[in-house]
Amino acid sequence: MADAEGVDVLVIGGGVTGAGIALDAATRGLRTAIVEMQDWASGTSSRSSKLVHGGLRYLYQLDFALVAEALRERGRLLRTTAPHLVHAQPFLWPLKTPLIERAYSAVGVGMYDALAILGARGVSVPVQKHYSKAGALKIFPQMRPDSLSGAIRFYDARVDDARLVLALVRSAVGHGALAASRAQVVDLTKDPTGRVTGAVVADLESGAERTVRANHVINATGVWTEETEALGGGEHGLKVLASKGVHIVVPKERISGQTGLFLRTEKSVLFVIPWQRYWVIGTTDTPWTEERQHPVATAEDVDYILEQANKVLSPALTREDIIGVYAGLRPLLQPVAKGDGQSQQSTKVSREHTVAEAAPGLTVIAGGKLTTYRQMAEDAVDFALGARARTMPSVTASTPLVGAAGYRATKARAGQIGAAHGWTADRVEHLLHRYGSEISLILESIEATPELGRPLTGAEAYLAAEVAFAVTHEGALHLEDILTHRVRLSYETRDRGVSALEEIAAIAGPLLGWDEATTTREIDAYRRRAEAEATAEQERTDTAAAAARLTTDDVVPVRSLDAPTT
Repeated sequence: MADAEGVDVLVIGGGVTGAGIALDAATRGLRTAIVEMQDWASGTSSRSSKLVHGGLRYLYQLDFALVAEALRERGRLLRTTAPHLVHAQPFLWPLKTPLIERAYSAVGVGMYDALAILGARGVSVPVQKHYSKAGALKIFPQMRPDSLSGAIRFYDARVDDARLVLALVRSAVGHGALAASRAQVVDLTKDPTGRVTGAVVADLESGAERTVRANHVINATGVWTEETEALGGGEHGLKVLASKGVHIVVPKERISGQTGLFLRTEKSVLFVIPWQRYWVIGTTDTPWTEERQHPVATAEDVDYILEQANKVLSPALTREDIIGVYAGLRPLLQPVAKGDGQSQQSTKVSREHTVAEAAPGLTVIAGGKLTTYRQMAEDAVDFALGARARTMPSVTASTPLVGAAGYRATKARAGQIGAAHGWTADRVEHLLHRYGSEISLILESIEATPELGRPLTGAEAYLAAEVAFAVTHEGALHLEDILTHRVRLSYETRDRGVSALEEIAAIAGPLLGWDEATTTREIDAYRRRAEAEATAEQERTDTAAAAARLTTDDVVPVRSLDAPTT
């Protein structure tokens, strides 16, 4: 990146938006670089509801353009760009009144289906289906009979958010981009006219600093947007509101249902989302004013989710059922102040994104949502290029991510793959939904090193080969990178993966060149992190929970600068 020739585009921020921008720029033939101060997807993009959806609730806010855009992007992900990572998911919407609610809900869901069909130029998921009370209870036996009079089934899609980001970064690199995690922008460089010409980037692993020259710098740092803008010294940037969303995870056997649930609450909506081995339930939507690197859930957040879920579930969920909890921050565009000077509540802020020039040479993008990352990326690169964009248009709408090309043919061989390795259908599905056609690389690694074919003793759902792949192909540098963003035990197990730590370290350590002291330090650092998060969840307020989380140091601390940093 620091070569004298510089790059055409430097992207700051390795979440889904930044990764999407890097892929968009690289596939236009631009020399592209992307830096992230933590691990890839370490912020918002690993802590979402893990849904690719149009936003059914936005129809009730009459935001048709936003819904249509999101449904169009959902169709592309399902069909073309990431069919291995994004999967159609049915949801049941319980209705409380038999006539009026069913009528207006049917119209709303009907519009949702129509917009999806128009955007996809065909049917990509099944359309709505109506059920009586008895029919709905047959599909979802654990719903309380007194919580519904009937239901409507509709479809959206689900995705492992962090793995989507990894696929985007790896795809961008495959098309020539340069990528560096644990690389923090500590300053922006300018020419005598005040135009931003690049950035000073600190390699947090080594402490070295390098200057990267760039014709265009694009700020995609989410809730850190304003800090990044401040480095450029501009006065016309965007402002964002950090809104905390919390989710809980319960074992698959704890809830009896064949679909997900879509529940409207007094404040927003609640999703009950089935995955292969567990259910994800959330979310909350509350302002967050604490330190932004490590948002955490409080006991109050967990109580709220349980209360909302238990309005329709019987037997009710309890804290003893919870195996995981995670919290993330949504970077919402700052709402316009009302006449009394008070801002709107975060639940009323639009998810539409905005691109602006914070300073000459510095483009900033904020808002939006995971589903529309590709459109956001296209808009950001178009904006940065200006008139040049007409001669080098975006091609990402038809560009498959790593693992997507050949996925359907690989999926057709699932039975053969399972039989050849003695794997269950569930094991093969797990691998296909994580790696797609790149399952061939997993198989090659096992053929070369047979012991990689064994399940982890402390986490039987995963193979040792997946830990190795996280290092050799997916850029993991630390144990927390593996457990939080690749082999995602941080929220899939009650102990946050601690019982598998030593086994994972024994696989990753030699690949990363760790000595005994480094291995011990990595294990201890993750244990302290897990303990701090568990302690934070017992607190009732954001302030107390944030303080509890910050009692342990990061394995690779970001720099604390006098000037605002990314």
